[in-house]
Amino acid sequence: MNSANGAAVVVGVDGSEAASRAVRLAAREADRRHRPLRVVHGFIWPLLRVPVSAPAQAPPGAGLRHQAERLVAEAVTQAQAECPGLRITGEIIDGEAAAVLLGESPAAALVVLGDRGLGGFAALVLGSVAVQVAAHADCPVLIARGADRPAGPVVVGVDGSELSRAAVEFAAATASTRGARLHAVHAYTHPASHGAGDMQPLVYEEGELRGEEYQVLTEALTGIEERWPDVPVTRAVVHARPVAALTGAARDAQLLVVGRQGRGELSGLLLGSVSQGVLHRADCPVAVVRAPD
Repeated sequence: MNSANGAAVVVGVDGSEAASRAVRLAAREADRRHRPLRVVHGFIWPLLRVPVSAPAQAPPGAGLRHQAERLVAEAVTQAQAECPGLRITGEIIDGEAAAVLLGESPAAALVVLGDRGLGGFAALVLGSVAVQVAAHADCPVLIARGADRPAGPVVVGVDGSELSRAAVEFAAATASTRGARLHAVHAYTHPASHGAGDMQPLVYEEGELRGEEYQVLTEALTGIEERWPDVPVTRAVVHARPVAALTGAARDAQLLVVGRQGRGELSGLLLGSVSQGVLHRADCPVAVVRAPD
């Protein structure tokens, strides 16, 4: 995450209801983090060779460019109403929405967007722009979806990897800004493989296995309570598939945090199955955090 002074929370807008939810969420996040908010709109029409200026004799405000300007201005007004006094700027950037937001991500503290924009089909649970940005952004991505709860824990998925460590640290910092409890969840279905060629035992002792999995969770949280002493931490080790365990734990949560791989070979091409699953099924906003390179 870009923690430099002045790094903004960036929110993408397209005039949809999902984008409006994202603007409100992004404004609150920027306010909590004491960061400016940057509202951006990917203006794709010039790339498609479509005239964007108002035709001759058109009424004032006509034309695609004027419509985009109005859309951004309305989003800025909405954010100001949500968090008066917040520093907010708005900009129209020529380009496709996902590409524009990905271009913003290296300098952003956080990118926020809705789960489905105007181009999405109603039957789809998650829009392609949200998937692309969550999979490729250089900073954490927050998807506004599900219930917008002012209370409840921040839930984070833990698997013991560097990937989940990055997610845990983001979740703890976010819980601190929100005055929330951090609830760390580690799910398992069978004994883990510790190296290439390891054989999975056909029979194992459940109590012993559960103790080993609890140790994985404990190690992943090492130092968290010392770094964020204001954040109460609860733990859960669940014998279940990760997506089911995380979405179940997040039923009353205000945020669910998961990790994704960094820039290694093939890593940005697709979100992992757990990240994909919770983005499609969680009933609360979801943050996707990239692991360090």
